[in-house]
Amino acid sequence: AQSTRSILGFPALVNEVAARVVAGGVVTMCVVYLFSGSGWVLLALAYGFIARVAAGPRFSPLGRLAVEVIVPRLQVAALIVPGPPKRFAQAIGATLSTVAAVAHLAGHAEVAFALIAAITGAALLESALGFCLGCTIFGWLIRAGLIPEDTCAACGDLSQHPAFSD
Repeated sequence: AQSTRSILGFPALVNEVAARVVAGGVVTMCVVYLFSGSGWVLLALAYGFIARVAAGPRFSPLGRLAVEVIVPRLQVAALIVPGPPKRFAQAIGATLSTVAAVAHLAGHAEVAFALIAAITGAALLESALGFCLGCTIFGWLIRAGLIPEDTCAACGDLSQHPAFSD
């Protein structure tokens, strides 16, 4: 039997192409919510973010679709990036989408709409431009000393990574 530690956990290194495909799926789900107002979409969105924070793509249907189906068919070279900033970005998405789902269920659709619009913008930046807003915030927090540098040993020289430079 696998231990909980081997089942859960985010990868130390992530394929940026897969991350961008997942972000495209997030944009799609957000747009569906923004036009339909369906709480089910919010629940699926929040679950996906939470699953990716907990275990990378392992328990995320969108993550698995990206890693196992879409990215292999794209026939593009993998671009490997550090995992901790991506996990941080997923955690922001998990927080915002969970609060949006709760707000929606509590009858505060305007709050849910605003939060999902914010997620849509960030996911669109990631998907279309390869700019990870959560990764940038992660870099700022490391530079401010609020996240220890050893949290992201794979990040290497942070000044050389686009998300962490001025």
